[in-house]
Amino acid sequence: MSEKKLDRIDRNILRVLQEDGRVSNVELARRVNLSPTPCLERVKRLEQSNYIKGYMATLNPAKINASLLVYVQITLERTTSAAFEEFKKSMMEIPEVLECHMVSGGFDYLIKVRAADMAEYRGILGDKLAATPWVSQTHSYVVMEEVKNTNILPVKDNF
Repeated sequence: MSEKKLDRIDRNILRVLQEDGRVSNVELARRVNLSPTPCLERVKRLEQSNYIKGYMATLNPAKINASLLVYVQITLERTTSAAFEEFKKSMMEIPEVLECHMVSGGFDYLIKVRAADMAEYRGILGDKLAATPWVSQTHSYVVMEEVKNTNILPVKDNF
């Protein structure tokens, strides 16, 4: 399918699916004022065009022993292509690292880590993060309260 601008129905489908990825096609069609067959065709088109990257369940960290949330600033010894690639590869292999972002500014990467408690995080920091090749400095920021945590993107009418 060639890239085309999404219409109002496509955008509404994206909004509904972000809120409830398990909604049935019949219910989705009802919510976006479409019959089920064309609705399903639109969802498939949105998936094939990579507007919808996948579906997943959102887990409760407290229920699975991952209550501690920590953001970590990482500074590398060098900012070379080889260092960047090796660091990125290392981050992909650490399951407790939920997000890793290369940033501009006073440090190189900002990562998001989940752990059971401070003792577990201390092990992750010393045995995994600080031991990663090219890491010269880390700064940890422990989250005391999650005020907002969402994966829902605003689907604007003007794109």
